[in-house]
Amino acid sequence: MIGELGRRSATALLLHSALIQAVTFLVRPAATYRALELDVPGFALGLLAASYAVFPLLLAVPTGGLVDRLGERRLMAIGSGVVLSCSAFLLFWGSSITALVIGTAFLGAGQLACVVGQQAVVANNAASSRMDSAFGYLTFAASLGQALGPLAISLVGGNSVQPDTHLIFLLAVCMSAVLFLDTFLVSAEVSGGGRRAGDASAAKGSAIALLRTPGVARALATSATVLAVVDLTMVYLPALGTDRGLTAATVGAMLTVRAVFSMVSRLLLGRVSRRIGRMRLLVTSLALSTAALAAAAIPMPAWVLFVVMAVLGLGLGIGQPLTMSWLSAQAPAGQRGRALALRLAGNRVGQVVLPSAIGVVAAGLGAAGVFLASAVVVGGTMVLLRGVKLD
Repeated sequence: MIGELGRRSATALLLHSALIQAVTFLVRPAATYRALELDVPGFALGLLAASYAVFPLLLAVPTGGLVDRLGERRLMAIGSGVVLSCSAFLLFWGSSITALVIGTAFLGAGQLACVVGQQAVVANNAASSRMDSAFGYLTFAASLGQALGPLAISLVGGNSVQPDTHLIFLLAVCMSAVLFLDTFLVSAEVSGGGRRAGDASAAKGSAIALLRTPGVARALATSATVLAVVDLTMVYLPALGTDRGLTAATVGAMLTVRAVFSMVSRLLLGRVSRRIGRMRLLVTSLALSTAALAAAAIPMPAWVLFVVMAVLGLGLGIGQPLTMSWLSAQAPAGQRGRALALRLAGNRVGQVVLPSAIGVVAAGLGAAGVFLASAVVVGGTMVLLRGVKLD
């Protein structure tokens, strides 16, 4: 699957990718439910969503340089330790909106370190001809985790509209412990530690040069928009479900359906990309996402909303792995961690700006208005991508 990685390391890497997403997609909806218990206003939910991206926004590019110097496994271990600490913090002290924001912010920092390390393992070990497939498998595992997290909420929440958040945070602590231990099953032999770090100014210039490449900034903006919409769906679908009287189990199942269909799109990514091209595939995925987001804003039976979430999962599952493989192919060896971190930095800008801005809509139009506004933003990225070459 991933070049020089052995079977044990590859399996551990995929498990790590699944676990970090499972913990994230378990903790963040739980934080939303805890915030709803505290009767916070709609705009505060937007701030809660944005807090996840604050530290990663500041640390993304330096983290990329760090993984190229220290190695992937060390960075993944650091990130896993931070995630474990955050889960414990929310379990014991997450009883105020301030604590929820702090815990969510540090969760974002830990998740960043894990993801940069995972992506650098793939970028530094996959053959260029198999890059789309390799990142497709990695993000498939991530989607599996995104499905398992909400599924756990469904199992814990049962038929109640408000699940037992204390039990959810306890489960997150246990999963985070497994995540930390799994890090050490990834072989250190293929790690970036010991590669030539290179001159700092040259590395900085490389990132600037990459940004100046025609179409790169617009492609990164598209990646950021897609990820921000995934975040908004995770945060505001529980609010939408509460508005419409859906149980926590139903909402968790909908989030699971979205993640499962993202898994399907990523599993077939390499084959479809080779057949129709990266650009055409990306535009198609954006069109599907726009239609699904707009439809979700319309009152409908729960089973129809399940179908909408499936379409949304197919659409949103494409953007991230395609931009990962494209940037990895563009970046020189030894600086791929920095290039991938640059993409993540752009993602974090979107995660800060879009939830905060669109969250204001919730104060006037409710959660349905957030989905409609998100459809407008995603639809706009199709215009933004005119002339961009990703193939």
